[in-house]
Amino acid sequence: MIFIIDDDRIMAECIARSCKGGTRIFSNAIDAMNAIDDELPELIFLDILLDGPDGFTFLEELNSYSDTVKIPIVVVTSLNIKPQTLINYGVRRILDKTTMTPDDIRKEVLNVQK
Repeated sequence: MIFIIDDDRIMAECIARSCKGGTRIFSNAIDAMNAIDDELPELIFLDILLDGPDGFTFLEELNSYSDTVKIPIVVVTSLNIKPQTLINYGVRRILDKTTMTPDDIRKEVLNVQK
């Protein structure tokens, strides 16, 4: 299962279509964290600018538990974030919302499924 956490519903649905598999969409970090209690995703696509707790807060929460710290994360954002800023959070890649393609998303999904 792949979790997509983005408060932009259209963007989240585009990511889900590109994943071509089991996905769950969450519009906020709290709902996603509650769902992780029931099911650990194999990959998370995470927007940073969310309503309520932001993506950074979500990453901090994931890092505080031994079972969730291992989940690969792909940050999907329009912010200019340097990869080294997020390397300690299990972030595999940062995709720029303004330039990413469906192939970028599929590549990340395939990398996890190897």
